[in-house]
Amino acid sequence: MSTLLAVSLLALQFAQASTGELHLLVTDPAGLPVPSAVELISEANQVRESLQTSDDGRLVARRLPFGRYRIAVSRDGFALFTGLVDIQSSLPTDFRVTLAVAPIQAQVTVNTSETLLDLRGTSTTNRIGAELAQRRLAALPGRSIPELVNTQPGWLLEANGVLHPRGSEYQVQYVVDGLPLTDNRSPSFAPELGADEVHAMTILTGGYPAEYGRKLGGVIEVVTAGQAQRGAHSTLVLSGGSFDTASGYGSTQYGWTGGSIGGSASVGKTNRYLDPPVEEPVTNHGTTSELAAHVEQELSASDRVGAIVRYGRAGFVVPNELVQEKAGQRQDRSTRETSGQFSYQRLFTSATLVDVRGLVRDLTAALTSNERSTPILAYQDRGLRETYVKATVATMRGRHEWKLGGDVVFGSLRESFRYQITDAASFAPGTLPSLTFDGRGDDREQALFVQDQMRLGAITVTAGLRWDHYRLLVSDSAVSPRLGIAWAPSTGDLVVRASYDRAFQTPATENLLLASAGELDALGEEVVRFPVRPSRGHFFDVGLSKRLFGALRVDVTQFARRMTQFADDDVLLNTGVSFPIAFDRARIHGTELKVDVPRWRALSGSFNYAYMKGRGYLPITGGLLLDDDLLEPSDEESSFPISQDQRHTVRGRASYQLPRRTWVSVAGTYGSGLPVEEFDGDRDEAEAQFGPRIVDRVDFDRGRLRPSFTVDASAGIVLVQRDTRRVRVQADVLNVTNRLNVINFAGLFSGTALAPPRAVAVRVQAEF
Repeated sequence: MSTLLAVSLLALQFAQASTGELHLLVTDPAGLPVPSAVELISEANQVRESLQTSDDGRLVARRLPFGRYRIAVSRDGFALFTGLVDIQSSLPTDFRVTLAVAPIQAQVTVNTSETLLDLRGTSTTNRIGAELAQRRLAALPGRSIPELVNTQPGWLLEANGVLHPRGSEYQVQYVVDGLPLTDNRSPSFAPELGADEVHAMTILTGGYPAEYGRKLGGVIEVVTAGQAQRGAHSTLVLSGGSFDTASGYGSTQYGWTGGSIGGSASVGKTNRYLDPPVEEPVTNHGTTSELAAHVEQELSASDRVGAIVRYGRAGFVVPNELVQEKAGQRQDRSTRETSGQFSYQRLFTSATLVDVRGLVRDLTAALTSNERSTPILAYQDRGLRETYVKATVATMRGRHEWKLGGDVVFGSLRESFRYQITDAASFAPGTLPSLTFDGRGDDREQALFVQDQMRLGAITVTAGLRWDHYRLLVSDSAVSPRLGIAWAPSTGDLVVRASYDRAFQTPATENLLLASAGELDALGEEVVRFPVRPSRGHFFDVGLSKRLFGALRVDVTQFARRMTQFADDDVLLNTGVSFPIAFDRARIHGTELKVDVPRWRALSGSFNYAYMKGRGYLPITGGLLLDDDLLEPSDEESSFPISQDQRHTVRGRASYQLPRRTWVSVAGTYGSGLPVEEFDGDRDEAEAQFGPRIVDRVDFDRGRLRPSFTVDASAGIVLVQRDTRRVRVQADVLNVTNRLNVINFAGLFSGTALAPPRAVAVRVQAEF
């Protein structure tokens, strides 16, 4: 037992909170095992797996997202078997298939329309499978996963690849191979986890299970390991395109009965790493790299272990404004991350599962400026060391599936920051001409949770309770109830759902010590220099999912969020370095519509629309706020549109499968425009600073950017398709019309940023 525990400290089983396992046994009428080919299909989850049982007729399919699956089992001399199975538990689902002897040769069409809906899901959930990830449009290094997530309703990709779910900033949680990352994972803050590593993604914006906490604006579950296959299997991806962009990814894996081992590496470079503030070419070079290795092994029929280690880095030059470029400014930023993940999983009985897992990581980030920098000379060196441990027990009792557990976080923060103002005219009178700050802080967090899923005929109820304690600069705790309900009538083509989440969200760690420093003077009466506190909120969701014509699914969701200490960030000029702030409270509500056509003859695609309105209320806590403009109160209860308040967002994608393994697709995005927070000058001053084309994209009367619109086109072909070998080529044209789209304009907290112009890219992928 001591040996087993020692091994568990070096191991990870790559599972997610909302994934399960299928244990399949295939026999003939006499009960003898039959080695067979198995196909698993779930249109709702974008899963299509072709698998093979072992010689004893057994198959264990792991990391299956919750939902309904169509199983097709085939073997020469036997009739094809097809059936449905629901995966709704982290506990294994047993399924036995008895193949009948085929009296004659017959062709059977497998109907997968029954898998369009998750009949038990109580949450607002979207899935991205491996096929969609492989056919994704090209993205700049550092942005492939954010660009994929941004195709879903309720998400907004702002400047420099920062994701905003339903108006939230700094409240995105990634759960990578079963372990949470709650810091900012945008390109300018952390090394990239590339989409080439993605096997499946589950994206949540409401109805969160009680085991999720700390960051609940949106949760992105990422699975990087697929079904382990016997023997050696490798993948190589090469791509290149506009802005002198090039990247490469390679992975290899060797599998055996009960285990696998593998590794991957990626590199990338581009001359457009961040979104620049001007159209003219400026220095904007960036490079990325990552190394990863994993191993997993069944120690017995009941015990499983594994391990993942990762190292990633990103280095880039901050793009200048024109006056900075002429002055010879150069600002360099870099970030590095090293991590190791572990867990041990034991199945005590078919109805009781114990899981222990953890994460150890070290993240550093730095900013340097040369002597010609204007209007500020800034330096930063910050770091985060974190240890995370989580233990859960899942058990099935009649109609109930219980899950209870807890986790702890031990973290240490260090911040070293200094600046010197080189152009005082760019800042408010009285602004400190220079500042040096060094700080250290220890992060201690604990949580306990219990949740239950009850099945009452056509009704599914999920209920949970979570307790959090947080201690860094402040000490705070909260009890958070969660409740969800889904009703699926017997017709099987409709699901009605509703959920409530009490959210307790901890402040962002990036530059938190400086943003909360009491020794800094407030720059106005609307800025309060107190420590940034955790945010508390009430999240409400009501929606339905409907299957139509046996080929498409329609999802409609109405949501509302009420939050205190609403988290946002204050960006230091155009450096991308940000400091957490909090508004007194915020009110956000909206409607989301999504139409999915997973596969209808040769056509597939999706369409989604989101309406959102959000307002924040003063005063502000935290931040650095060195700009010369501050929010001015308009009344006793000053409020304003939050920086992510884009009222209307429309996205669509359609793909058509041509003969000879060729496809073409087109995608479009429309945004009604973000608010222009502050600009005191007139149009002439704006044109002198930003140029007339950029200013033309601003509606000063409405205080908003003019609508953005982008059309993208793509085509691909599979050149080789033999057994386990495949070679495919894809070419993309992004922003076909070369439209100038402005993401942000002269924002108090976000500066100015432009979306990319027309670009082309080619990607080659080989599997062998």
